[in-house]
Amino acid sequence: MSSGQYTRERKEDKPVLAICYDFDKTLSPDDMQAQGYIQSVGYDVGEFWTESNELAVKNDMDQNLAYMLLMKKKAAGKVLFTRKALEEYGAKVTLFPGVEDWFERVRTYGAEHGVIVEHYIISSGLKEMIEGTSVAKKGAFKRIYASSFYYDADGVAEWPAQVVNYTSKTQFLFRIEKGVLDINDSGVNDSFAPDEIRVPFRNMVYIGDSDTDIPCMKLVNTYGGHSIGVYSAVTHDKAKVYKMMRDNRTRYFAMADYSEGSELDALIKAIIDRTAKNEALEAKFFECKNEQIENDRQNTHEERRKKELLLQLEGSSSFANTHAVVEKMWSINDWNQNDRECLFEIALQNSQVRYILGDTDVKRFYSGLLQNSQVLSEKAAEVKAMIECKK
Repeated sequence: MSSGQYTRERKEDKPVLAICYDFDKTLSPDDMQAQGYIQSVGYDVGEFWTESNELAVKNDMDQNLAYMLLMKKKAAGKVLFTRKALEEYGAKVTLFPGVEDWFERVRTYGAEHGVIVEHYIISSGLKEMIEGTSVAKKGAFKRIYASSFYYDADGVAEWPAQVVNYTSKTQFLFRIEKGVLDINDSGVNDSFAPDEIRVPFRNMVYIGDSDTDIPCMKLVNTYGGHSIGVYSAVTHDKAKVYKMMRDNRTRYFAMADYSEGSELDALIKAIIDRTAKNEALEAKFFECKNEQIENDRQNTHEERRKKELLLQLEGSSSFANTHAVVEKMWSINDWNQNDRECLFEIALQNSQVRYILGDTDVKRFYSGLLQNSQVLSEKAAEVKAMIECKK
C-alpha cells in the first residue's frame, strides 16, 4: 500500500497537546495479564513471569514475544484464547483513582483554554486487553499503540501481529509528531517543515513509571516536551521516580492519582496553560518568518544586498568598518532615490561615517550619489556642504 492510501492527521488551527501513557502501573496498579488471565490458566503470577523471562533468555527472544507465546501456550485446553476473551480480561483491569473520568476532563480543560488535548497509549502490554477497559470503550484514546495478535476467522489468536518493546515505543512519538498514525505508513520518515509539524515535541507529555519508559521520556525531554514519572497510589513507593529524576529522565513526578484536584491533575493543567501561551508566541514567530520569506521572494538578490549593506553602514562602529562597507557598496550599480536618502541620513547621523566624508573612498562614493541626484534634498545638500568643507 502506498503512503497516499493512508489517512493522515492534518495540522489543526489550534495547538495540539499529545499526552502519551504507558499502561501497566501507570494507569493501572498492576500488569494487565496479572489481573485475571494468569490466574485463569492455573499459574502463580511470579511463576509466570519467571518462566517467560527464562524463555526469552534461553532463546535469545524479545521479552514481549516470550510472554505472548507463553500466554497462547498456557491457554491451550484451559481457556479460550480469542480477541473477545482478551477484551473481557481487559474489562476486569483495575484503574488508578480518577482514571475513569480523567481523559474527558482533561480534554475539556484544554478546549476551554484553546488547546486540543489528545490521549495516546504506548504500551508493551496487549492492545486487546487495553481495548477491553472501560475507558477505552468510552473513546478515551486517539490511538492505542501496543502489542497485539493476529486472529483467524474464528477470532482465535494465531501469531503476534505487533510487538512493542521499550525501544520501539519511540517510533510512535514520531508518528504522533507528524500526524502519520497508521503503523504501516512509511510517511513517518518524510521530512516536514517546522511549521507543518502537527504536534511538535514541545507539545508532548509522556507519563510512565519505569525503566521501560526511559527512551520515550528521554526523547520527549531532549526536544522540549514534558516527561512525568508516576509512583503507585497504592504503595506510595517513590524509589523509581527518584532514580528517573536523578538520571534526568523525567522533569516531574507525581502520585498516580488522576482525581480532580490531585497533584498530577494540577501539573497537567499547568502544562496546558503553558502550551496555550507558548503556541501563541510560536504562531507569531512563524507569521514574522513567513513575511520575511515572502519579502525575500519579492525582492531581487541585489535589493536584499543593498538593504544588508545599508544596515551595516548604519551600524558601523569604527572608521575601518565604514571603509570596508563603502568598498562593498561600489559593487551596487543602482541606488534609487530612497536608497540615496537613506545613505545621506546615515552620513549625517553616524559619526563613524560623518568624520571621514573627506577620505578619498568615502568622498568619491558620496560624490557619485550627489551627481546622480537630479534635485538635492535638504539632507543631500547638507552632506554636499560637509564634503566641500573637507577639501
